[in-house]
Amino acid sequence: MSRLRSAPPIDEAPWPLAAASADSTKARLVCDFEPGTVTVADTGEGVQGAVQSWLVTAPSWLVGGCPADRPGTMEGMCGRFAMTTDPAKLAEKIKAIDEATGSDAAQTAPNYNVAPTTTIATVVRRHDEPEDEPTRRVRLMRWGLIPPWVKPGPDGAPDSKGPQLINARADKVTSSPAFRASAKSKRCLVPMDGFFEWHANREPGKKARKTPYFIYREDGEPLFMAGLWSVWKPAEDAPPLLTCSIITTDAVGELARIHDRMPLVVAESDWDRWLDPDAPPDRKLLETPPDVRGIRMRQISTLVNNVRNNGPELIEPAEPQPEQPTLL
Repeated sequence: MSRLRSAPPIDEAPWPLAAASADSTKARLVCDFEPGTVTVADTGEGVQGAVQSWLVTAPSWLVGGCPADRPGTMEGMCGRFAMTTDPAKLAEKIKAIDEATGSDAAQTAPNYNVAPTTTIATVVRRHDEPEDEPTRRVRLMRWGLIPPWVKPGPDGAPDSKGPQLINARADKVTSSPAFRASAKSKRCLVPMDGFFEWHANREPGKKARKTPYFIYREDGEPLFMAGLWSVWKPAEDAPPLLTCSIITTDAVGELARIHDRMPLVVAESDWDRWLDPDAPPDRKLLETPPDVRGIRMRQISTLVNNVRNNGPELIEPAEPQPEQPTLL
């Protein structure tokens, strides 16, 4: 089980992001913070309003599916990204209804180090009325999907022993019990400036040295990743908790040299088809390697390893590099 090392009280968040309380009986394994072989995870000040630390020791359940035989690792996961675009500007740009403005300013502030359990902007398509055409909406959700069947704990928050899934494999979303209901009609896009991956440089007899990279669009526009979302309610009359997961696929091009997985990039021409709540998920999109033309990556500072760090310096090149490699 996971043992809480330290956790100041978490302020209750407004709908739809009610936070679970953090104490020694509700410690949760969060296995994304320094990829590789990590046993201590700091979620930082920007995550649900508190600095939280967990010491991982033989966990009984995992966020996003870390390998059971290597607790606290992050292989096969996408666990950190940057998003600095204001939700209102995002909604205007993609011709969507803004459902995020008016929320706590901290939830919509620029974030250069987004970690699981953070409130993030997503894009969905929903009906106002059953007979209406679905429209795009920018909506806030908590990163870490909680399936609807997860039971509440004694305090009404999600059971700490239940899953909060930050990633979903593209080849499993229609068959996994945790994701298949969401895959049918609750698909979303997760916009981001770019995402982080770490390359483990292994030398015989030495601890692996992990080098962080930032993957981003060459033109500076946001990337839009395929995601799933879910509505969790502790009781019939309780406000819903909206949560989401980012879909991952096999890495392609240069990125495959540093990590075997990557978020599933969705081209603008496929947005509405992916988001259509009245149609099944697009299997071709799930099965086809993503188009990464115009996407670049650069080595960055290890400042990003600590999720408490947050600022534009996190995505700046580690040293002057005249030519950044493309993913192709």
